[in-house]
Amino acid sequence: MAKFDADVIIAGAGMAGATLGLALAKAGLKPLLIDPVAFDAQIAPTFDGRASAIAYANFRQWRALGAAPHLEPHAQRIEQILVTDGRLPGASAGAHSPFFLRFDSEEIADRSEGEPLGYMLQNRHTRAGLAQALLDAGVEVLAPARVVGAEAGPREVSVSLADGRTLTAPLVVGAEGRGSVIREQAGIGTIGWDYRQVGVVATVKLDRPHEGVAHEYFLPSGPFAILPLTEDRASLVWTESTSRGAALKSARDEVFHAHLQRRFGDFLGEAKRQGPVFTYPLSLQLAERLTAPRIALLGDAAHGVHPIAGQGLNLGLKGAAALAETIVEAARLGEDFGSEAVLERYAAWRRFDTASLSAGMDLFVRLFSNDNPLLRLGRGLGMSAVNRIGPARKFFMQEAGGAVGDLPRLLRGEAL
Repeated sequence: MAKFDADVIIAGAGMAGATLGLALAKAGLKPLLIDPVAFDAQIAPTFDGRASAIAYANFRQWRALGAAPHLEPHAQRIEQILVTDGRLPGASAGAHSPFFLRFDSEEIADRSEGEPLGYMLQNRHTRAGLAQALLDAGVEVLAPARVVGAEAGPREVSVSLADGRTLTAPLVVGAEGRGSVIREQAGIGTIGWDYRQVGVVATVKLDRPHEGVAHEYFLPSGPFAILPLTEDRASLVWTESTSRGAALKSARDEVFHAHLQRRFGDFLGEAKRQGPVFTYPLSLQLAERLTAPRIALLGDAAHGVHPIAGQGLNLGLKGAAALAETIVEAARLGEDFGSEAVLERYAAWRRFDTASLSAGMDLFVRLFSNDNPLLRLGRGLGMSAVNRIGPARKFFMQEAGGAVGDLPRLLRGEAL
């Protein structure tokens, strides 16, 4: 192994790539992360305005890797989730629609070891916490540095950087997002489509305590979410057409505030915006394969889904746990962990979950982002039925918490 620059080169030091690098380092391997954006820039308030709902199983992974102390001060527990289907948000209409779902962490406390339904974390705080954990673990990170090519040979992959350097490793992981250079160099195509919508994201300060309750309203134009953050703040995510999203982003403060309060309602008092408004295009993009010779894909390079249920990042973190376990076990057995046989284990482990969740999110978008009266009635009756069936609610809560199926050890809170 001495002739290689690393055991595993990870292109992309985002949240999924950083988690994989930390997991490999904790297990005794030598990862090398490469990212075109320096960490200092990634944690700036203007770089990424989003906040992510982290499944409790994925937060267990960060605990097992020693990253939790850097993340917990910024993590808001999600104790309840209220899902409402209506033409207006239930709060501003004065009462909830009769068609709603309520999920409560107390219902699965015996199975989740007292964990909440999940944790809300602003992405910039997650990036900063993982960056510190990587530094503590002595993981080498090249940033800013840009990958421009990758060529797989019989025993290694050569990665070319924009500055002319060439690095080698037995395995390269493409974790650089939807425009993955590694995926393109491996000849892996994608399938998907544009939803012709954007997610409008803003952080607000609330007049009243949110008590750890997340609200999601399914409106004709798309979902509108009020997601609790620390210090009685909330991350607002609402779906609009591309043109309306652009208008909201560029609107004067008073105009944006008027639209916000009309959509938000007054059940938590006045919502005062903090920081800029962000918009993100929404689409579905799935890689046709998760692996190629000496190459594996992770995170949005493998699957970019609609954020309707907050599962995009969680899907990438589950993939990081599965890929890390596959690589580490193969290395301990003396196998070539970049071989097709080993990488197929990772692909087989994640293939069904990735495809089924992506299809489910796409179905949700099409089912709930419209005002068809028959569809409204059908989905409303379905929500009401699930709300009355305790075992069904518990299953959905555990699924959203990432605790269903063949879990990697890290998602069970166990070290590799």
